[in-house]
Amino acid sequence: MTRKLAFLILSTILVSASVNAQDAQQEAAIRAIVSDQSTSWNAGNAAEFCQSAAPDISAFNTSGADMSGKARFCQRQQQILTGIFKGTTKKQTIRRLRFITDDVAIVDIDNEIHGLMTTPSGAPVTGDGISKTLLMEVFVKRDGRWLMEAFHNVDVAAPK
Repeated sequence: MTRKLAFLILSTILVSASVNAQDAQQEAAIRAIVSDQSTSWNAGNAAEFCQSAAPDISAFNTSGADMSGKARFCQRQQQILTGIFKGTTKKQTIRRLRFITDDVAIVDIDNEIHGLMTTPSGAPVTGDGISKTLLMEVFVKRDGRWLMEAFHNVDVAAPK
């Protein structure tokens, strides 16, 4: 009986470790996508920034404009990276990454754009040219690849 109990305990520990390793791999994959977004933005590369966007992405910017659908989303990224946001740099810090299921994750991001004088939404920019937003991205794993199904960005309100 003791041998069976020891085997059961050891099996449970090994399965748990395997699940934790898989979770860590999935989290690392999503963190890499978020990091790549900043790198792509900083290089002014809209096509690379959009690589993880799903075909039917739901996307809204800080002005409330609907830029849903991958073609529209990518077109808007190209416009802003060659326009008002040209030469800016992006810093994204993941505040929270939560798996809803094994293949759905919500990522809350503290987003900063450096090098701005003004924002399209009219939101405040700090004295040193930083726009701060809260960005929520929803990822779904399809055919072994994480795709961004939602991108909703809101300005951080100015302190009162």
